[in-house]
Amino acid sequence: MAQDKYSAVWVSHSSINDFIKCPRAYFLHNMYKNPRGMKINVVNMHLSLGIAVHETLEGLLAYKAEDRFKKPLLQTFEENWAKVSGKVGGFKNANEEIEAKARAKKMIERVNENPGPLEKLAVKLKTHANNMPPNFYLSEIDNIILSGKIDWLQYMPEDDSVKVIDFKTGKNDEDKESLQLPIYALLLNALQKRKISGAAYWYIDRNNEPTDVVLPDIASAKNRVLAAAIKVKIAREKGVFECPYGAQGCFACKPFEKIVRGEAELVKVDETRRTELYMI
Repeated sequence: MAQDKYSAVWVSHSSINDFIKCPRAYFLHNMYKNPRGMKINVVNMHLSLGIAVHETLEGLLAYKAEDRFKKPLLQTFEENWAKVSGKVGGFKNANEEIEAKARAKKMIERVNENPGPLEKLAVKLKTHANNMPPNFYLSEIDNIILSGKIDWLQYMPEDDSVKVIDFKTGKNDEDKESLQLPIYALLLNALQKRKISGAAYWYIDRNNEPTDVVLPDIASAKNRVLAAAIKVKIAREKGVFECPYGAQGCFACKPFEKIVRGEAELVKVDETRRTELYMI
């Protein structure tokens, strides 16, 4: 029986992560709409730093390998930083922004001096209709769709394969229990035909090159991701999204609760995504 994508439960690495941290935060971030019919989101300096750096590096995919570094990377970074500057980026004062921007700029300079895989051939997953991120049915029986975006796919001509590279702008290593790599494995298995020859995290805050990591096999990846997705689906069907810490809330849901109570500052309205952005 053909499924209706509009009635399906859509999950991604970020939404599953929201749910694992706190079902209440998942609800407020992914489902709740305020009286104006808008979704809500929190802006903060760490997120804004990551957005500016990611957009600068991922933007290189628009060019052929030999043309990627013709336009100064720092110029592109300045253009992307302008989009998150000030309160829109969650910066409470000029000093906070200056510090964050200096740290982000060092990352861009590091990549500029050590472009490594970014000046080699790359592959892009096909864009989907209505500008939706790459997606596929994780389970038709459960009517669950998995969606996600991969930062960089390096093409390996020696065996016609692809290698995943994920940019990391935080100070800590990715959690070993993270579902990011299983989700990448599933997306690549479903949406393209080349062999996957490897994966790497590039901690560009401190490393000049990516650090290789092991992609899980498809069967175990699907078991882990589907188990988490089904928990999301059950919560949605029951309409029960409780914070594990009860009424006092936790680090994940408290910022959203403040928005709902009118205790946060509206800094931007994103009409395209029908979302209001708030600074706590």
